[in-house]
Amino acid sequence: MTGGRRNLRLAGASGEEEAARFLEAHGFRIVERNFRFRTMGEIDIIAEEGDELVFCEVKTRWGDGFGAPEEAVTAAKQRTIRKIAAAYLALRGIGDRPCRCDVVSIRRGGVASEVTLFRNAF
Repeated sequence: MTGGRRNLRLAGASGEEEAARFLEAHGFRIVERNFRFRTMGEIDIIAEEGDELVFCEVKTRWGDGFGAPEEAVTAAKQRTIRKIAAAYLALRGIGDRPCRCDVVSIRRGGVASEVTLFRNAF
């Protein structure tokens, strides 16, 4: 693995950890992290808020050179997350549970990060 790719993975894991802490501080209960389904991909965080199951995509950026973090959740990525979420619900036998897809956007810079939660993002 190249240095750049390793740094991106570390940054992603660091962002996911920060997102999980943020969600917990706002009343969410983390159910699973990095849920993978076959070769489709993964959902970063699965959490509960009240009676809703929440599938969270986490995007972290240093600066806006490549756009805002939440802009990286493209239509194709949304379709993939929906498919993986449906597989998760089927595997767990909870297809009738209310659920939604959120995005947690993390902008890093200086000493503090700016974390924004987009509920029902797609």
